[in-house]
Amino acid sequence: MEEIGESAGVVKEKVNGKAVTSLVLGIVSLILPYVGLITGIIGIVLAKSALKEIKVSSEGGRGLAVGGLTCSIIATVLYAIMVVLFILSLGWATIY
Repeated sequence: MEEIGESAGVVKEKVNGKAVTSLVLGIVSLILPYVGLITGIIGIVLAKSALKEIKVSSEGGRGLAVGGLTCSIIATVLYAIMVVLFILSLGWATIY
């Protein structure tokens, strides 16, 4: 007799570790202010690598990699805009 929570014939798919790491770094890059740019860039690289590995090996974690890529891109763009605005504000401060 089967116990509660067990299913007959269910095979667990291996999840790509880089996909999980890219999602974690993507979320961290959105939350942490000063290291967000760096963790966002690393998250993008890991997500791209994970998507390539998942395509070849048919592992699980495609959604995690896409989520990590999305979060990392959003955070990287936001921090890049903030850096540009900061540099422009320094330029305007020296002029006036």
